[in-house]
Amino acid sequence: MRTDSSPGDLPAREHLPAGSAGTPVLDVVIPVYNEEKDLQRCVVRLHEHLERTFPYPFRITVADNASTDTTPRVAARLESRIPEVRSRRLEQKGRGRALHTVWSASDAPVLAYMDVDLSTDLNALLPLVAPLISGHSDLAIGSRLARSSRVVRGAKREFISRGYNLILRGSLQARFSDAQCGFKAIRRDVAQVLLPLVEDTGWFFDTEMLVLAERAGLRIHEVPVDWVDDPDSTVHLVRTATDDLKGVWRVGRALGTGSLPLDRLARPFGDDPRDRDLTDVPGGLARQLVGFCVVGALSTLFYLLLYSGFRSFSGSQAANALALLVSAVANTAANRRLTFGVRGRGGAVRHQAQGLVVFGIGLALTSGSLAALNAATSSPAHSTELSVLIAANLAATVLRFLLFRAWVFPDRRDGTSDGTSSTVVASHTPAPAQPSYATAPARQGPRHPQGPPLPAATRSAHDSAYDSAYDSAYGNAYDNTHDTDEFRARDAADRTWGDATMQLQPVRPHDHDPRDAR
Repeated sequence: MRTDSSPGDLPAREHLPAGSAGTPVLDVVIPVYNEEKDLQRCVVRLHEHLERTFPYPFRITVADNASTDTTPRVAARLESRIPEVRSRRLEQKGRGRALHTVWSASDAPVLAYMDVDLSTDLNALLPLVAPLISGHSDLAIGSRLARSSRVVRGAKREFISRGYNLILRGSLQARFSDAQCGFKAIRRDVAQVLLPLVEDTGWFFDTEMLVLAERAGLRIHEVPVDWVDDPDSTVHLVRTATDDLKGVWRVGRALGTGSLPLDRLARPFGDDPRDRDLTDVPGGLARQLVGFCVVGALSTLFYLLLYSGFRSFSGSQAANALALLVSAVANTAANRRLTFGVRGRGGAVRHQAQGLVVFGIGLALTSGSLAALNAATSSPAHSTELSVLIAANLAATVLRFLLFRAWVFPDRRDGTSDGTSSTVVASHTPAPAQPSYATAPARQGPRHPQGPPLPAATRSAHDSAYDSAYDSAYGNAYDNTHDTDEFRARDAADRTWGDATMQLQPVRPHDHDPRDAR
């Protein structure tokens, strides 16, 4: 999905420095609606815990969702008595609306929220936000469904929670374990880009935010929590479940049609360790073998079904050739995308042509096996034919993988597809994170010769001659490459560009220190 937003709008994650005077590192939001009885107890307990255990400056923000009781007065009283407490009044209900409003206006680099009932043990708060402070993760969630979690709640809520998460896994391919636990945190730089994409203003807000973050490749940290159900909860389960299912349908449709600009959530090239030029690390052979075996097993089954179908109205040789041809095209396409990570349409025709050459080798092996079988017996049984073909296909499979890896989808990190040397360098700057790429070599030698300073006229003439010599040699190649459309950061992470025959050779990133030369 291409959008007008360029990849790399998010900066590289860095360890947050100690907060300056007056600026909190953590802002914990407590969304409330008619919670006059529990609000003061919750805020006081949370403040005492943070004051005792949290090593950074913090703030507690009470987000009042249009309460009709004395909740606003309780929040105002707490704000006047406790310096770290703030209150915010919203005239419309909705937990998602409250979080969106307060998080968007907060100046704290780490934003969190928790329910007013404090069902989650507060000892999990520091483990929740520590990965965000350190720069390890983008979001963090408490999970009641982790193996080491300790949860006390009724069977009905347990069934609803697990059923809802199964729906998310089956429909939206979510991998996080607990979407609705009221205990989450996010880095402010991520929230500033992610929140405008979240439409829901109610209980589905959490789920939508997590699904979009996960689909964009952001890192979500999960913390097992101790959780005790609040028997006096005012959440309307049926209405909430209905709204959540509507949200699942809306987000699934948006992801399916590609209408969400997830490109803008990409991290800059070089932030992922897979971008680095590491030595003595295998180039994904194990992963490719697993992917190739899975694709090969499915292709073999597809081939046998085709062969059985074609054999009903044609001879064995014709049925074998037709089945191999159809399955070979599907096999090459699947291996191109799933096994070797080649994306986009560039080079697809050439890859299919090379795949057909590999198909010809497989055809020779299987056809030769059938010819040998027919020479040995005049009318072999159908099961015997299938057994011989399976054995021949196993031998052809090994050869197919070697040819795919070495010839069709080679790992050309030191040159282009035509064998000419061309180094592709990724220039990584911390902020703003906007990658640029060039194929021309750097300007060699000093622009100004060593020695005493040159007169202005002489220096200008020297600069013009230097630039003209460089541009005549590399100008066209550099300009054409520099003006190419930027590709998505997730393609860069796979080290593919265009038809994936030109491999990125990234500059080795060191620490995320702006003073480091990239």
